[in-house]
Amino acid sequence: MERVLDVYRRPYNVDIPVVCMDETPRQLIGETRPPISACPGQPERHDYEYERCGVCNVFMASEPLAGTRMTKVTERKAKVDWAQFLQDIAERYQEAQKITLVMDNLNTYSPGALYQTFPPD
Repeated sequence: MERVLDVYRRPYNVDIPVVCMDETPRQLIGETRPPISACPGQPERHDYEYERCGVCNVFMASEPLAGTRMTKVTERKAKVDWAQFLQDIAERYQEAQKITLVMDNLNTYSPGALYQTFPPD
């Protein structure tokens, strides 16, 4: 943990950005009844009942010291999806000398995922 905190204490360097990456599953829901419109003294009201419309995954990468972020919505959280999001990050920071990526150690985050997704040089 101390090593991660040391990374966060680094000064901003455009050539070596510190990028934090994570993902979250999200449930997709729809209204079953139309909402009741707002009127003076009464906010708009929605029924608590909803229709389940599936799930998705949201990847997010942020560079806290630059104040930027990027997101990508995928149908699932598979190795290929993660590898393609890393490629998106690399393309965004293609002018950087090196990218310091801070992420958790989910089982789908492995070098093998990169070899499965992209042909090795």
